[in-house]
Amino acid sequence: MDHEEPLRFCVKSFHRSSAYITIINHLDIIFVTQAPANCMSLGDRSMESMAASTGAAPPPRPERPHVVLVASPGAGHLFPMGELARRLVADHAFAATLVTFTDLSTGPDAQSAAVLSSLRAASVSTATLPAVPLDDLPADARIETVLFELLSRSVPHLEALLRGIGSTAPLAALVPDFFAAVVLPLAAELGVPGYLFFPSNLCALSVMRTAVELNDGAGDYQDLPDPLRLPGGVSLSREDLPDGFRSSKEPVYARLVDEGRRYRTAAGFLVNTFYEMEPAAVEEFKEAAEQGKFPPAYPVGPFVRPSSESDEGGVSSPCIQWLDCQPRGSVVYVSFGSAGALSVEQTAELAAGLEDSGHRFLWVVRMPSVDGEHSDWGVKPRVGDENDPLAWLPEGFLERTRCRGLAVPSWAPQVRVLSHPATAAFVSHCGWNSTLESVSSGVPMVAWPLHAEQQANAVVLSENVGVALRLRARADGLVARGEVAAAVRELMEGEDGRAVRRRTGDLQQAAAWAWAPEGSSRKALEEVAGKWKACSRMGGRGRIAGDK
Repeated sequence: MDHEEPLRFCVKSFHRSSAYITIINHLDIIFVTQAPANCMSLGDRSMESMAASTGAAPPPRPERPHVVLVASPGAGHLFPMGELARRLVADHAFAATLVTFTDLSTGPDAQSAAVLSSLRAASVSTATLPAVPLDDLPADARIETVLFELLSRSVPHLEALLRGIGSTAPLAALVPDFFAAVVLPLAAELGVPGYLFFPSNLCALSVMRTAVELNDGAGDYQDLPDPLRLPGGVSLSREDLPDGFRSSKEPVYARLVDEGRRYRTAAGFLVNTFYEMEPAAVEEFKEAAEQGKFPPAYPVGPFVRPSSESDEGGVSSPCIQWLDCQPRGSVVYVSFGSAGALSVEQTAELAAGLEDSGHRFLWVVRMPSVDGEHSDWGVKPRVGDENDPLAWLPEGFLERTRCRGLAVPSWAPQVRVLSHPATAAFVSHCGWNSTLESVSSGVPMVAWPLHAEQQANAVVLSENVGVALRLRARADGLVARGEVAAAVRELMEGEDGRAVRRRTGDLQQAAAWAWAPEGSSRKALEEVAGKWKACSRMGGRGRIAGDK
């Protein structure tokens, strides 16, 4: 712990379900560790020495109300929740602990590890719960099912952690993310408010709410309407619904509805959006809360990682060096997120489309899918020569485009790329983190959704918000090279593209204003923080620290 200056800390141990969790509370930093239970920091010694020399007792350490946030596995969940935790500590004088889970595949990735390290440096605590057995699940279980089981089976470990924190500081709130509603009963049991963090938008929350209300009291599960009409003129066809919501016959649909029913027990939602992005949805949720139909939803975004954290180890990225040499507003950035995957055939069509567009490009190339899936989340990497994404590009492509294009394997510092003056457009999978990063940088998008709620996001961004042009796939699902080239040229040169660029610039200013002193998101988070502090002052610590 090389960043730990002489400061006071204490150690407590807890036993739960045959797993020992040792919690070190250093200032506001909590680690799951195997450290011995009897230890004293240099800070303890220095304060005790000072007290002994003066004859006075060491000054008591002020107790800040403590918020515990629970991020389900996945970088897209961790990044925005980390930014929320950072703001709670920096702007609202909370102590905060961000809880994560042992990764489901090959261990924590470098980006996630870097984020957690940066949070600890910003006085946000982190804790990783012990692994739980999942080998009894079917090999072909959907990722949503695996996540729900992981979270459910981890509740005893989380409870032990919460009771440990509550024994030393007043617990103010429990904030799980949208996959972790199963932990909400712990908030009620411990006497603190439980809020759900929604890393996506109000459109996705509306889909969940509609599914729950449609199936209230129903014998068999009912399909969502086709089309599904949502606030703000959003209309989603069945194909545009988020994964898991397209058919009531799929087992995951029932799991999602059950999860949505738990949402009603939350005191409220913190949603990673801002008023100007979804004004009609914000007003509709406000009305529903006033009528007691649904917990209140607070738009508190956009949560975008600082650009200093989007590089690895502070090393200058080849991507940025290359962008530095390109004309202003000339580069099309192409990336499909941390888990998006294209087929081998689709990768070839994208390469040909970029080549035919005539525009400069920076393409983050990921390993292609060989099983038809659009996500490689949780898939173990291949070994040997087949693990080089660039080796799967069409023969001669890199050589033919080397004067105006750069293809990089697997990863790029996205926030820095999008905020670079040379970047003019983003061919994106429409993951919500990437969307907010693009909007916050004033970069318009070509919408190419792949999985999760990205289809719905693409509809909202292209048809309602107006910051993207939508690609059209063929009947077989393939996006042809001509479609790619035409969309890139339109966004960079055409009349429709000009309107999208203008609208994106307007929304960029709105995103910045949302966090200004009088901005909508800042006020919304201040309102929630005030409620948490009031609850903490009313006293729940005895209930938190006490036995059941």
